[in-house]
Amino acid sequence: MHWPDTDMAGIHIETTGNGPDLVMLHGWAMHSGVWDSVVEPLSRRFRLHRVDLPGHGASRDCVLESLEQMTAVIADRLPGSYSVCGWSLGGQVAIRLALQAPERVQRLVLVASTPCFVKQADWPWGMEATTLTLFMENLMRDYTQTLNRFLTLQISGSEDQTRVLARLRESVLCDRPPDATTLQIGLKILQTSDLRAELNRIGQPVLLIHGQNDVITPAGAAEWMQQHLPQAHLRLFPHCGHAPFLSFPERFVSCFDAL
Repeated sequence: MHWPDTDMAGIHIETTGNGPDLVMLHGWAMHSGVWDSVVEPLSRRFRLHRVDLPGHGASRDCVLESLEQMTAVIADRLPGSYSVCGWSLGGQVAIRLALQAPERVQRLVLVASTPCFVKQADWPWGMEATTLTLFMENLMRDYTQTLNRFLTLQISGSEDQTRVLARLRESVLCDRPPDATTLQIGLKILQTSDLRAELNRIGQPVLLIHGQNDVITPAGAAEWMQQHLPQAHLRLFPHCGHAPFLSFPERFVSCFDAL
C-alpha cells in the first residue's frame, strides 16, 4: 500500500509497506524518489516513511535554515517509535533525531554520512571548505552545471558509474529540482555542522553503510564513527562511491537483515 501525505507545514512523506517503522532521509539536492531502487524489497519488511527534506521534492514550500529546525519539523511528523536511515545530509538529520528524542529512535542506519563534512586540522575525512564555497558561488551562476559537478563527485569510485550517474541525474534534474536558495541553505548546513562531540551520547545500535571510494564523505569518517559510537557496526562496500544503495541495491538491502 502507498500513502502520500503532505502536512500543513509542507513536509511531504510517502508511506509504503508493513512492519516496523523505518524512516528514510535523502541527501542534499535529492528527494525521496532516490530510494526507489530499494523501496520494494524493504517495504516487504518495514513500513517505510520516505521524507522529502524541507525545500526538496514535494516539500519545496517548507524552507528552513538550520539542521535543528529541519529536524524539529520532521520529528513532528514521524511515528511514536521508529528506526531511521539517513544518507549523507540525511544522516546528519538522523543523528539529530536520535539526540533530540532518544526514546523514540530505536536504531540508526547512516549511509555515506559523516558527523563533519568539512576537512579541519583535526578532521582529515572531509571536503575542502573552498570546494563547498565554490559550489555555493557557482549555484547562482550556473545551477545545472554545478549540480552535475556534484553528481559526478558522488559516483566517483563507483563500479558502474554510467548507470548510477543516470539515476542520480533523473532524481535531481528531471523531477522536482530544488531551487538555488534551498541548495545554498543546505550547503551552509554542510559547511557548519559538526556533530563529533555529541556522538557518544547515541546509545542506540547504529549500522554504518559506506562506499570504500567515497570522495564526498571518505570512508575514514565511517571508521571513526564506528570507534566513537557505543554500538556501531560498519559495512564497507568495495568499488563504491557515495551512493551504495544505487551502486549495489541488493547488498544494501541485505544489510537490513540485522535490524
